[in-house]
Amino acid sequence: MIEIREAFAADLAAGPTWVAWWVSFIGVVGLLSLPFAFVRAEARWTLFVIILTFPAMMWLYSKVGYVRLLGIVHVILWTPLAIYLWRRRDQWRVRETLAGKWIALFFATILVPLAFDYTDVVRYLLGDRG
Repeated sequence: MIEIREAFAADLAAGPTWVAWWVSFIGVVGLLSLPFAFVRAEARWTLFVIILTFPAMMWLYSKVGYVRLLGIVHVILWTPLAIYLWRRRDQWRVRETLAGKWIALFFATILVPLAFDYTDVVRYLLGDRG
């Protein structure tokens, strides 16, 4: 698993710098769910999905390499999470709580890569193997 992670990191580093920064940002915002997981169901589900995402991504990367299809991991795991969070938006209490502010930030953060991931997966399925 370490070799796969290192190869993935090398492929990520070979691309545009902003992508590596964005991936790091998503990771940090996702891991911020940990302290909120003690008090918020949204954070517990987020932490669960974040924990599933990394091994799923490394497994798929080991099978197909650094290609557009990798986005399917986010599509499969993050779409239900985004729907769940959106449906609970009336309970976020963004103005009142730090946890609410974090949920709003995380929700907005995953919408961006999901837009790219849906596009990438469709492009891959249509034959663009880049």
